[in-house]
Amino acid sequence: MRIPFLSLFPALFLTFFLTAHSPPSSIYDHLKHNGLPIGLLPKGISDFSIDPTTNRFHVNLTQPCNSEFEIQLHYDFNISGVLSFGKIANLSGVSQQELFLWFPVINIRVDDPTSGLINFDVGVVDKQFSLSLFEIPRDCTAFDPKGSLSISQKPSELLGTEIVEEHMLRAIS
Repeated sequence: MRIPFLSLFPALFLTFFLTAHSPPSSIYDHLKHNGLPIGLLPKGISDFSIDPTTNRFHVNLTQPCNSEFEIQLHYDFNISGVLSFGKIANLSGVSQQELFLWFPVINIRVDDPTSGLINFDVGVVDKQFSLSLFEIPRDCTAFDPKGSLSISQKPSELLGTEIVEEHMLRAIS
């Protein structure tokens, strides 16, 4: 009677091993696997891909949208970057609002997970936020292109009393 039990052991071990070591199945799993909070990306992801050799990912949303909590983030249709442990580098498709301007988020990193802080590199400065803000993916509302100014806009496109020097826009972007 020991023979049937012993013949089942390799099958059970293989099933357990494949289940425990299967690759992440969603972009949120990839974020978690790399020590990043899953709420860095919003709800509404329609498709994603990741290159296993470079860790470069591409995410497609159903629509460009804004997610607002303690900070306001804008997500384009397409978001891409390179994942490594505690970091997303070469990020494109995500912007963060400061006052009335939108700044592209270039890198996101968690230097020390025990600090409870996450850093957003927006080109001119690093912004620190609480990791707890990004624990869960947020709802994202349809983007209103007339709602705020973007640093990618030309000064001639700015409306109202806002005056931004063209050389400042070039220096930031």
